[in-house]
Amino acid sequence: MKNELLDDFFEKPSKWHDELNELRKIVLETGLIEELKWKQPCYTMDNTNLLMVSSFKDFAFVSFLNGSLLADTENILVKPGENSQFSRLMRFKNVEEIKKLKPTLLAYMYEMIEAHKAGIKPVAEKNKELDFPEELLLKFEKDKAFKAAFEALTPGRQRAYNIYFTGAKQSKARESRIENYIQRIMNGKGFNDCVCGMSKKMPGCDGSHKYL
Repeated sequence: MKNELLDDFFEKPSKWHDELNELRKIVLETGLIEELKWKQPCYTMDNTNLLMVSSFKDFAFVSFLNGSLLADTENILVKPGENSQFSRLMRFKNVEEIKKLKPTLLAYMYEMIEAHKAGIKPVAEKNKELDFPEELLLKFEKDKAFKAAFEALTPGRQRAYNIYFTGAKQSKARESRIENYIQRIMNGKGFNDCVCGMSKKMPGCDGSHKYL
């Protein structure tokens, strides 16, 4: 179901203009509802986000938001990031490639739709024991209240912080990151939780209110 609110997105000049419009035509064949979310085309069913169409610098793509459920018989789906659990991308670099892979793309889309209709949802991987940086362990020893606050966070929130802290290559940088987030952790907030006060979905937030 084509949504005129998306016409500006697809009509504006861009490196991937033709590829995005070709992907739009294919997705619309599935009967999914086309919506504008986070300034991006999102395709839904029963008010559930299933697919997104967009582009990065080097490719256009379809994002299967619960793509981990797909069998991926062609072995062409990729994770958008190292720590992504559910989302999977199908990437394209030209219109000819999209047309060639159209049957596969549609098959994957219909598989995603059928999984949604059947109520099948992806299951998060069991949390592996986190390997905390030395700087964080030292902070735990010095500040028991901080350690208790961190351990009170959900495993997912602990993991998100740990990824951010360990992402700094230098010890001083890791220490600085930890110090900057102490109060947030003490307040029970996750790394990705909204703290701007504008959202009605506190503490969780999808970020969409920023574009209102």
